[in-house]
Amino acid sequence: MACCHHYFEPTEDGDNAFSVDASSITFGRGCLAEAGAVAKALGIGRIALMTDKALRALPFFEKVRRSLATAGIDVVIYDEVRVEPTDESFQAAARFAAESKVDGFLSLGGGSVIDTVKAASLYATYPADFLTYVNAPIGEGKAVPGPLKPHIACPTTSGTGSECTGIAVFDLLAMKAKTGIVSRALRPDRALVDPDVTASLPANVVAASGFDVLSHALESYTAQAYTKRKAPADASLRPMSQGANPWSDLGCREALRLLGQYFPRAVADAGDDEAREQVMWAATLAGIAFGNAGVHAPHGMAYSVAGLVRDFQPEGYPDAEPLIPHGMSVIVNAPSVFRFTAEACPDRHLEASGWLGADLRDAGEADAGEVLSGQIVALMRQTGMPNGLSGVGYGEADLQSLTEGAYPQRRLLENAPRPISREALTDLYGGALAYW
Repeated sequence: MACCHHYFEPTEDGDNAFSVDASSITFGRGCLAEAGAVAKALGIGRIALMTDKALRALPFFEKVRRSLATAGIDVVIYDEVRVEPTDESFQAAARFAAESKVDGFLSLGGGSVIDTVKAASLYATYPADFLTYVNAPIGEGKAVPGPLKPHIACPTTSGTGSECTGIAVFDLLAMKAKTGIVSRALRPDRALVDPDVTASLPANVVAASGFDVLSHALESYTAQAYTKRKAPADASLRPMSQGANPWSDLGCREALRLLGQYFPRAVADAGDDEAREQVMWAATLAGIAFGNAGVHAPHGMAYSVAGLVRDFQPEGYPDAEPLIPHGMSVIVNAPSVFRFTAEACPDRHLEASGWLGADLRDAGEADAGEVLSGQIVALMRQTGMPNGLSGVGYGEADLQSLTEGAYPQRRLLENAPRPISREALTDLYGGALAYW
């Protein structure tokens, strides 16, 4: 495969193989009605249906609950999932999972719900001090000891792709920064991706979650090649975030093409069923892609952007406390990052710009960073995103604290196509303060 594209040329100590992992996915309008049949096929007799209080009040919650009950499955409900979960909310969900004695899980919600179920299943099955499984150097980074109980993921936002990945992200309150748990064991066994659920989403939620999709695809496509990552001593140690590879490229290309065509339409008109369905499909494709390649600096930087929030409250989200939604915390960094990374693989940055709708007629490789960042900024303005870090409440005085919160995210930063030093990271945050 390395001969297919110069980006994957072999390197002296690099890996010469890549792995392909994916959940079993059902995609299509109305497929949430299949939840009961899927749970029964997985051998689940008692299931934890986990969601948040807002989603529990929507019609598709009852659709799923009824499908499970009709299949003869005993359903216990947990609706205390927190939007943008924390270590505390993960542990509360894990206590519920252990006490309810279920033999399977169904997550109904966005990435916050799906990630909460991953963590709840892990800690209920293999109890440990919380930092045991959390990414090093923040946590111990211990391997998950074995398989988890079946998990059916039912995403309700067109963004996170969490139904396709073995990643669970949360706010570590003591650090005021996001981090995560990463293991193939966390990947849901089945995913039911029903575009009908997006009809009720406010425009700002579609925009923020859609930019998470866009970032997944862009970061995976521009990540360092898998051949540049040091080959593992044992094949079992090959990471999920293995770098860009021919498989992940397929999903990235199509996701970006779909976003270029449908994303602004999906934000502008809740009644545009075609656009919202296509963005949901793009989210699935990008989730599969980044689940096999990994993301890099915009996501790594987002962890401290979200974790250090002071008083920002976005429209369309719960207003009980300050919140910078995940996709928003990522995209405010992205134009600055892609200006920086373009010199490492300008052809890939230009290709991505074109799929997103940029005019490339007079663009050369030297223009790649500006063209891609300019196209992202145009989409941000078109869909009502904040003007960089200043738009979510940060200024020059915050650059060092943002840097300190993000620099430990080595798993992400080291997947970028250019090395990112502490000083470079501060410069990237400085470049993200405002774009217009």
